[in-house]
Amino acid sequence: MLIDLIGVPLDLGAGRRGVDMGPSAIRYAGLCRELEALGHTVTDRGNVEVMIAEISEVGDPHLRYLAQISHTLAQLAQRVDASLVAKNFPIVLGGDHSLALGSISGAAHNREIGVIWIDAHGDFNTPATSPSGNIHGMPLAALCGVGDERLVNLGGNRLPNSLINPDNVALVAVRQLDEGERRALAAAGVHVFATEFIDRYGMHETMCRAIEIACKARDGMYVSFDLDVIDPTIAPGVGTPVSGGLTYREAHLAVEMLAECGKMIGLDLVEVNPILDHGNRTGLLAVEVALSALGKRVWDRAVVACR
Repeated sequence: MLIDLIGVPLDLGAGRRGVDMGPSAIRYAGLCRELEALGHTVTDRGNVEVMIAEISEVGDPHLRYLAQISHTLAQLAQRVDASLVAKNFPIVLGGDHSLALGSISGAAHNREIGVIWIDAHGDFNTPATSPSGNIHGMPLAALCGVGDERLVNLGGNRLPNSLINPDNVALVAVRQLDEGERRALAAAGVHVFATEFIDRYGMHETMCRAIEIACKARDGMYVSFDLDVIDPTIAPGVGTPVSGGLTYREAHLAVEMLAECGKMIGLDLVEVNPILDHGNRTGLLAVEVALSALGKRVWDRAVVACR
């Protein structure tokens, strides 16, 4: 497989600094080298331009740093679209989760795609429901056409024909939702598989259902993976940690099943925060998640370790 790595050192959408260093942490953990060892051809396309918070105006407090974020996400959308036109597989390294509005907009440009959003949070707030005004809590809503027009249309820079049908969206392993998000998700018709569903039915059944939903779309599915979905005892270096997350094996099973289905067209790895990490554990984990999503099995690692 031909893989394009695209870094987005963005933390303007978050309430806590540090995830702008996420792309570097994941690269330093050996993502390119490990993907090539798996048999893929990897081209690192560098980073998308991002404005610096210290010299940026917050703007609308309900849509903090909207102008600067829109500028970055419009560039990202074009890069992801170009990667797919070239029949490559884009992996977008973040960076806060607002970047997914750009990556998935690019993937959906003139394509009918499903989305699997694996995250501790719903990211389905709007300026009216968000308690913080942080845009990393709004991208999934905007992708589904819900919220302020300035965000839904990226300030007029959004690629045409890039909205997502909510009926083709599965939100997996969410465990922290604002009340406004709950109502908006239900109204939009997004399929939500909270951690309680995983507790009751297991990760295998959860992912079978999520994949079925996303694969209804004609042109494949895009996966956006927030490292905070994994329990913070395993992934401490994330932007917004929440207790009660996925185990190591649950996380790997989820992406292994995505690899097996053969319909994934692109992947985000977001919210890695090296400031809060211990020895780059979360950056290394992001690399392992990417490898499992692209064909490697934890069982293979175990066999090697036992030799």
